[in-house]
Formats: sequence, structure tokens, C-alpha cells
Amino acid sequence: KQILVLKSVSTGSPPDTTDRRMHLKNHLDKTRKIPTDIYESVEEGANYIAREIAQTIREKQKQDASAIGTPGGDSPSHVYTELIRMHKEEGLSFRNVIVFNMYEYYPLAPDAINSNFNALKSMLLDHIDIDKQNIFTPDGSIAKDTIFEYCRLYEQRIESFGVFDIALLGIGRVGNIAFNEPGSRLNSTTRLILLDNASRNEASKIFGTIENTPISSITMGVSTILGAKKVYLL
Repeated sequence: KQILVLKSVSTGSPPDTTDRRMHLKNHLDKTRKIPTDIYESVEEGANYIAREIAQTIREKQKQDASAIGTPGGDSPSHVYTELIRMHKEEGLSFRNVIVFNMYEYYPLAPDAINSNFNALKSMLLDHIDIDKQNIFTPDGSIAKDTIFEYCRLYEQRIESFGVFDIALLGIGRVGNIAFNEPGSRLNSTTRLILLDNASRNEASKIFGTIENTPISSITMGVSTILGAKKVYLL
């Protein structure tokens, strides 16, 4: 398994910029026990991840489909932009790619325009040649009394494809991955979770007001995410 954290640092390119980045990288590698790459810009780091994803897709296309866990939000937007460019200019095909949306707000109206899935479509899925039958997302409009069984089946659908080749994640304001808020168990799977106040306040930027912001989310669990062969945290 590979877990890689990518962070950008904004500098005025002083003479010791490279040394400072290397010192910070070495410190993070030693203290966090997770390989960490540091880039001068968000675009540079995003382009690296996009190339890694493209390489995985091309390698798997020779024999099988690639399964990728993808989020919405701002963190992966530059990665998606580069993937779209590679699709249009370099012929990168997503026909053999399976995408699982990592989370969805709950509850949502069936016609909600500000869903996480709509954001993912706008940023990536509507601009590539992926087969719609290969796109899976939690449904934020399902009846509350069916959620437990729905989450079990969503997890089962993920397992039917084996493990993710890649899980792409942003890191939330409270350190959450997907909507696994602080205190989430390592063995957690897809489930309904109440949003932390900080997460809900952040989401209110999408929904306009805190009153219009859903109080919970259907999210992949920590165990589901860490089952991926590669995990990229932005």
C-alpha cells in the first residue's frame, strides 16, 4: 500500500527554498511515518498526482478496469483539471475506469443541484469519456429507514470490484478524510455520520446558509479508504 501526502508551500523562492522543503519533508517523513512530497505550487503537486492516476489507468486498461475513489470539494479540483487536459490532448481514456463517489450530503431533495455528486460531475465526470454505468454514488435522497441497508449494499458494491487502485482525498478543516469526522474508527465502513460543526459551516458555503445545510453525510469509512492500493491526500 502507498499513502502519500502532498502539500504545497508558497515561497518567494529565496536561496534556501529547496533546502527548506527538503528539511520539512524529512521531518514529516520521520514524525508522521507517511511519505510526504512538498511542492511550491498546488498545480505542481496536482499534476504529479494526475500523472500517477493516468499511469495506473493505462496499465490496468491492458487487462482490467481501474477502480478509483473520488471526492468533490476544492482540494482535488486541480487534479481533475489536469486529468481532463490529458483526456482531451493526450488521448487518456476513462472507458475502463470505475468511479465511486466517496460521500454525499444527507438529507437532500432528489433534484438538489448542490450535491457533492453534481460537483464531481461538473469538475470531472461530464468532461471525460467514462461509461455512466461505471459511476457509483451514495444517494442523499433515500428514506431514512433504509439507510443502514443502503450503506451495507454500497460497501458490498465497492467490495465486488476488489479494492480501489487509488483513493483521492482532500483533508478537511478538522482533519477528516471524506466525512470521517474525528473519532471515526479505523474499521469503519460506509455509513451515515453527523457532520461536525466546522464541517457543516464549511459546507454552508455550498448551500448558502447553515439552515439549508444538511446535518449529516453518507460517507465511505476509514477502513474502506485505507483498503486502497494507493491513497493520495491533498
